[in-house]
Amino acid sequence: METHSQKFKVRLGLFIAGGLAIFILAVFIIGKQKNLFNPVIKLTTTFHNVSGLQVGNNIRFSGITIGTVDQISIINATTVKVDMLIRKEIQKFIKADSEVAIGSEGLIGDRLLIISQGSSESPVVKEKQQLTSSEPVETDAIIASLQVTSGSVEIITAQLAETMLKINSGRGTLGRVIHDSLIAQDIIASVSNFRESSERLNWTMDSASQKVFDIMTSLEVTTANAEVISQQLEEIVTKINKGQGAIGSLVQDTVIAQDIGLTIENLKNSSKGLDENMEALKENFLLRRYFKNKAKAEVKAREDDENTPRQ
Repeated sequence: METHSQKFKVRLGLFIAGGLAIFILAVFIIGKQKNLFNPVIKLTTTFHNVSGLQVGNNIRFSGITIGTVDQISIINATTVKVDMLIRKEIQKFIKADSEVAIGSEGLIGDRLLIISQGSSESPVVKEKQQLTSSEPVETDAIIASLQVTSGSVEIITAQLAETMLKINSGRGTLGRVIHDSLIAQDIIASVSNFRESSERLNWTMDSASQKVFDIMTSLEVTTANAEVISQQLEEIVTKINKGQGAIGSLVQDTVIAQDIGLTIENLKNSSKGLDENMEALKENFLLRRYFKNKAKAEVKAREDDENTPRQ
């Protein structure tokens, strides 16, 4: 005898089928998220501190989830190895010099890995290749730094409040400047004197600029004259080099140079002959007495000059 009606059996079958469908769907969704049904490649990296990273956490590239953390293992006291499963179709976008960093989903969300894009010149990563990593900043370290900064700000605020109190009460140089009207008037007078001095300095600079302009104008005229003289000297030298004019003829014409040399030689010979003739005349009996008397007169004149007392 049947203990259950046909309607109960139908309901029971529908319930089991629905539960089985939900179970299969959940397995499919979880497997898709964990890349169980997609072709994947394995990459590795190392950290000194994984900062709460767990197996199954997501891996992102350019803001897109591309894989999951497969395994975390301690290599030694300072190194932790992290294995990553990446969808194979993403492999062509990840470069060998890409870096892996630890981030979080939001401010207090789960930890995740972030892979940078790398350089375009670098080759594509290969299966089981190890990527470089950048160490995460610990939240405790950030809080400790904020505490130190907060303490410094508190000290600065207290000192600033004390300084403002002194200024408002007229103490110190700045307080006296603000509250003492005489000092304020002196400052205004100093500013006025400085403005007048600046105006006089500007007038002096303008005068000096005019004098410099005049000097530069004179230099330009002198330069122009020097240029004209230089051109004229160049023309003269060119004519001399071409043998034009008297100087050019003397420099370039070898015949004239030879004639001048012969003339000088003849003058030397004539001077020598003249000296010989004068010596011959001194020995001639007609003029011998004349030259002797002349020599005696010269000797006597020298003796008289030597005997004359000096004043």
